Amino acid sequence: MRGKTYIVAHRRRRKGLTDYRQRLRLLKSDKLRFVVRRTTNNVTCQIVEYSQDGDKTLVSVNSKDIAKLGWKGNPGNLPGAYLVGLLCGQMAGKKKVKDAVLDAGLYVSTPGSRIYSALKGVLDAGIQIPHSDEILPKDERLNGTHIAELSKKLRTEKPDEYKSRFSMYLKNKLNPEDLPKHFDEIKKKILKK
Repeated sequence: MRGKTYIVAHRRRRKGLTDYRQRLRLLKSDKLRFVVRRTTNNVTCQIVEYSQDGDKTLVSVNSKDIAKLGWKGNPGNLPGAYLVGLLCGQMAGKKKVKDAVLDAGLYVSTPGSRIYSALKGVLDAGIQIPHSDEILPKDERLNGTHIAELSKKLRTEKPDEYKSRFSMYLKNKLNPEDLPKHFDEIKKKILKK
C-alpha cells in the first residue's frame, strides 16, 4: 500500500494570504484580536473574536470613518492610521473590550510604521495590547509635525514639488502646515464620542 507523496497546501497558504502557524499562535491566546490591514490610501482596524463557525467582527473602522468626522489629511499616512486606531479603540471600549492581541497579518514588522501607529491609537483609547514601546512612532510623527515641516521647506525651496506632493491636502482646502492642529481637532472629536 502506497500513501501520498505530496500534500497540497491550503489555497490561502499557496496564495500567500494566510500564515496558519502564526494564526494558530494568536488563537491559542484565547484573546480577541486587534487586526490591522493597510493599503496605500486606507487603514482598516478590527476587533475580531474567534468562533468555530467563523471569526466574528465586533468592531470595524477604516479611513472613511475618520473622513466622516472631518479628516482632510491623507487617510493612509501615520496620523490617519493613528486616528483610525483611536476610533476603533473608542468603539471597542463601548462594547466592553478591555484587552486583545495584535494581528498584523503578513506585513513585515517595521518599528514606527502605520501598523504600529494604529496600535498606538487603540492603546491610547484604553485597550490593553502586549507590545514594546520601542516599536511605536514618536508623537511628532503621529500628529503630522514631520509632514508640516517638510511642506514648509518645500513651499519656499521647491514650489512645484510642493504643489504636486501636497495636491490632495490643497484640494481638500487644508494647508499641510496646519496638519498638527487639524489632527488635534479630529482627535478631540473622537475622544468625545
